[in-house]
Amino acid sequence: MKPALYLVPNLLGAVPPDDVLPARTLDIARSLDHWVVETPKAARAFLKTLDAGRPIRELVVDAIGEAPSPAALERLLAPIGEGRSVGLLSDAGCPGIADPGALLVAHAHASGVDVVPLVGPSSILLALMAAGMNGQRFTFHGYLPVKPDARATLLRRLEAEALAGRGTQVFIETPYRNAQMLAAIVATLAPSTRVCVAVDLTLPGESVRTLTVDRWRGVDATRYDKRPALFLVDR
Repeated sequence: MKPALYLVPNLLGAVPPDDVLPARTLDIARSLDHWVVETPKAARAFLKTLDAGRPIRELVVDAIGEAPSPAALERLLAPIGEGRSVGLLSDAGCPGIADPGALLVAHAHASGVDVVPLVGPSSILLALMAAGMNGQRFTFHGYLPVKPDARATLLRRLEAEALAGRGTQVFIETPYRNAQMLAAIVATLAPSTRVCVAVDLTLPGESVRTLTVDRWRGVDATRYDKRPALFLVDR
């Protein structure tokens, strides 16, 4: 295996790695002993499930931090210059997507380091695949505002973007606020606008449901409490 920065997708929840990750991803992940991660605690929990045949304490696990300096990025990539590969790991899903890992990848390119993306789950892509919405054009917005007025204003703007044909609008919410988010969607958007709620992707409780806002009014939103969810809006 050539020395490189390997982008290793993490699981989206508590599930056996073999159920979700392909053999090549698992083989490479088990061979790595240097890791750059979003959160060390979450990373060690994932690495423990890999059952690589050696204690976790023998692995080097460094947090990338929110705003790493060029010198810090250089230090994190240093093992590659010594002939050893480095794995980049997000807390969940694919590295570099909605996490600070993109900064390390950009530095690797600028330094002439090979970057190798590995196959694994992306909640954004899985939700788009299953929603029946526009997968040619979409925008991921991350978290919407918590304050009701600001949230409603942005929801109306995202709906206008979707109705104008500018693609599917995708966003997430903290799991304990899912019911409030769905209630805000129902109260704010037009009855004919389509909304998808995708929860527990790749997990035993997985559910993906696309309905018009009018039909969402009859759904008990509390069923989505404390479950990782994505929300998608399209015309």
